[in-house]
Amino acid sequence: MGDFWQAATTFPTVLFTAALVVVAGFWLLVLVGAADTDSFDADVDTDVLSLGGVPVAVSASLLIVLSWFFSVTGSVLLARAGWPAALVHLLGAALLCASFLGSWRLTRALVRPLAKLFPDEPGPSPHDFVGSICTIRTVRVDADFGQAEVAARDGSTAVVQVRQNDGGPPALGSTGLLYAYDDAGAFFWVTPFDEALDPRG
Repeated sequence: MGDFWQAATTFPTVLFTAALVVVAGFWLLVLVGAADTDSFDADVDTDVLSLGGVPVAVSASLLIVLSWFFSVTGSVLLARAGWPAALVHLLGAALLCASFLGSWRLTRALVRPLAKLFPDEPGPSPHDFVGSICTIRTVRVDADFGQAEVAARDGSTAVVQVRQNDGGPPALGSTGLLYAYDDAGAFFWVTPFDEALDPRG
C-alpha cells in the first residue's frame, strides 16, 4: 500500500492523480444533477484526437483514468527496480508520455463502440414549426411586429416572431397558422386560422 500511495502522489503520476480528482468531482456533480455529461461539448472538439462520438466528459474521463492507471503501475515497477534516482526520474518523464499515448490509443478504441450509446440528435429547426397552429400573444401583428406562442413536438412551448402582410390583423389570443419561415428576418409568416377547420378536431 505504501508503494501505491508513493507512486500516486509523486511525479509523474501526481499529475494524473490531480486530474482524476477533478474527474471524480465532476461525476459527483452529474450524479446529484448539478452538471450534465455534455457540459463541455460546445467548448472542446475531440474529433481532432479521434475521440468524437461520445460526450467530451466521457472521453476525457476515460483518457485520464487510463493514463493514471498506466502511470501508477509503471511508477510502482520503477520504484521496485532499485535503479539510481536520476535514471528513475528520467524514466518517469518517459512514463508520463507513454502513459498518455497508451491511454489515448485505448480510449480511441473504446469510444467507437460507446458512440452507439450516444446517437447524434439534430437540434430543433425553426422550419419544424412551419404548418403549426399558434396563439397570437401581441395586440397587433403586421409586417413589422408580432409574436405568437407555438407548441413543439415534445410538448414544450416557444414564443416566436410572426409577421403578416395582408388580411385582417389577428386579435390577441386568436389562432393563427405558421405557413412559412423567413431565414433572413428570423420570423414566421402567419395567417388567421379557424380552429373549426383543424382536421385534428
